[in-house]
Amino acid sequence: MELGLKDKVILVTGGASGIGQEIVKKLQALEAIPIVIDRVKKVEVKWGQDSSIIPEPQWITVDLVEEDPCRKAVGQIIDQFGRIDGLVNNAGMNDGVGLTSSLDQFRSSIEANLIHYFTMAHLCLEALKKNKGTIINIGSKVSFTGQGCTSGYAASKGGITSLTREWAVDLAAFGVRVNAVIPGEVMTPMYNHWLRSFESPQDKLQAIATNIPLEKRMTTSAEVAMSVIFLLSQWSSHTTGQFLFVDGGYTHLDRSLSTIHTS
Repeated sequence: MELGLKDKVILVTGGASGIGQEIVKKLQALEAIPIVIDRVKKVEVKWGQDSSIIPEPQWITVDLVEEDPCRKAVGQIIDQFGRIDGLVNNAGMNDGVGLTSSLDQFRSSIEANLIHYFTMAHLCLEALKKNKGTIINIGSKVSFTGQGCTSGYAASKGGITSLTREWAVDLAAFGVRVNAVIPGEVMTPMYNHWLRSFESPQDKLQAIATNIPLEKRMTTSAEVAMSVIFLLSQWSSHTTGQFLFVDGGYTHLDRSLSTIHTS
């Protein structure tokens, strides 16, 4: 059974790096038409050996917190390709906005991590209905476990999981599926940058990996991307309103597993 993604037009916000870039690469390999929506310009991004993996028309530089540019971007895609088959809401960052931060900082965090999920779903809505498309929201284990010192990000990701269920209800009658992928600790360039803020990045990494039950290692961006591909594809044709955790068991398995060693 084919995945059914050939020639499907899939928007990926934050597609320039990390998890988003891996999603784009896999869609490209499956002959889909991924559209990168990112504030980063194409010329600023490294794609490994093949810098031409995404043709210029399939890259739109937009600041997602601005509604009008987002509206123009969606209109441009529909004008050019005539359709939208999928939306992957992925852009965002753990910005460390906590209880000691200002109200303005908290509002900005919600704007940067949550509001544009609604903006893009709203703008793509009619096209997704027309083609019985799919929405995938990238959440975070933080909304289920807490983390500390990151109220803005946690609230945003909690909102994302709630909206996933809400939109699944709204759109079921139109054949539009809405699901969320919930990563745990994923080794992305942004995460690696955070690790380097510690005096001993390797020790910090080891301390984190020890608490991940499956193989005591970080999840890769590629592993998250493959779960997104599954939910975009016809292999999940009767799955909606679900949260798929890709975290090596971090969120739900007993923390005592971190002390268990098997040979």
